[in-house]
Amino acid sequence: MGNSAVQLTLGVRLRDDATLENFHFLPALGPLLSLLEHQLQADGEPAIYLYGPAGCGRSHLLQAACHQQPAGSALYLALEQFVNLPAAEVLADVERMALICLDDLDAVAGDAAWELALFHLCNRARESGARLLFSASDAPRNLRVQLPDLRSRLSWGVIMQLPEPGDEDKLDILRFRASRRGLQLSREVAAFILARAPRSLTDLMAVLDQLDRESLVHQRQLSIPFVKQCMDW
Repeated sequence: MGNSAVQLTLGVRLRDDATLENFHFLPALGPLLSLLEHQLQADGEPAIYLYGPAGCGRSHLLQAACHQQPAGSALYLALEQFVNLPAAEVLADVERMALICLDDLDAVAGDAAWELALFHLCNRARESGARLLFSASDAPRNLRVQLPDLRSRLSWGVIMQLPEPGDEDKLDILRFRASRRGLQLSREVAAFILARAPRSLTDLMAVLDQLDRESLVHQRQLSIPFVKQCMDW
């Protein structure tokens, strides 16, 4: 079963902008870029587990890892979307993929059927050679997983924490993502946005989306007066 067929069946779509090129890697995350880029190589990591608070970029990185692979070879599942579906059916045969990205493990932790299905998937992936990329809000030892064997499987590979970006990091990320859109965003204007917008990166990116649209419509640079006008601040 191809990647597009699985995603069509499960209703999963990757964000076009969720790429490694669009992710601002903080200095502490330098090694992670290499791990993700080389995971499918012969000496790549069989399993990588990323954890951190909401807004740290977990979902972006899992989708970016899929974008890195040829069509039909990778699968991304946000498990919170499937928690009420039969786990064994959702995960059936996905080990045929070269890369399986499972986001939001928290959503199914504590569910006996899902935990058993994930345990069996880990074993099948190991046998088939499929690579696994997991995401959760906390380390495997702290998840409310009830099945000890699954907790063990989740700890098989590299475990890496994604820190919550500080204010200086958010300024850099805002300016980086603006530059990727062809927008000139000065540090002064970025600081103005950060001081008035909700502080999560998800909300900040939504503000940047709106400013990008308004800048295109009005053919204006991103100045403080223009941002005030667009955001009604």
